[in-house]
Amino acid sequence: MRRVLTGVLLTSIAIHALPVHAQAAMPAASAAPAAAQTSGTLVIVPAFGEVRHANDEARVSFMIEEQDKDKSAAASRVNLKMKQGMEILRKEDARAELKTGGYYTYPVYADEGQPRPLTKPRQAIGWRVGQYLEVTTSSLAELPRTVAAAQKVLALSGLQFTLSPATNRKLEEERIAAAYANLTDRIAAVAKAMGRNVSDAVLDTVDFEASGAFAERSDMRMAKPMSVGAAAPAAVEEPSFEPGETVLNSRVVGKVRFK
Repeated sequence: MRRVLTGVLLTSIAIHALPVHAQAAMPAASAAPAAAQTSGTLVIVPAFGEVRHANDEARVSFMIEEQDKDKSAAASRVNLKMKQGMEILRKEDARAELKTGGYYTYPVYADEGQPRPLTKPRQAIGWRVGQYLEVTTSSLAELPRTVAAAQKVLALSGLQFTLSPATNRKLEEERIAAAYANLTDRIAAVAKAMGRNVSDAVLDTVDFEASGAFAERSDMRMAKPMSVGAAAPAAVEEPSFEPGETVLNSRVVGKVRFK
């Protein structure tokens, strides 16, 4: 009787042990099909590079406007003050680049800003004449003094800080390197997510312009008229400027195929 029971016990233990061995073999069997499913897969990987640099150039806009019943008188004052303003700017900043902008002349009507019948003819009471001047300079430390000096004659109408062309060229290599480094990091992350080794990823195409089919399509203040022969303009307090920095972005798209 004891022999029979012992045989039954051994048989029972062997039966319960079989599923354990079968379960242990399952992960190894399922790993191979997972890698096989991604073989030959083509993956589009976008990447981005960013470079920051302090602004080293300023673009300043000045303007002058005069109003008079006599069009010639208004134009004469504009021409004189623009000449004076340019002389001041050249004296304060010899390296600055000056470029005159738009020059306008148009009539001033008595009913400006008021509703009027469309059939009623308008009556001109004078003329408004003005001109713009653009100044580009890299002398940022002296810029407040330069602007204040010019404001004795001209009106400041715009200011923009940016990077000079030379600095932009210098940073181009850094932008490309940053974008490519990000691309390699993202390829490694994609390979890991797919359960593949990064060595299985073959870089097929790199588009630094991101221009392929898979790329994403990425108020003037009027100067108050001042009559000829008026008292000399008072000194203007220097304005405060903060050049800040510019962020340059670069985008690259890579086509990666897994072995």
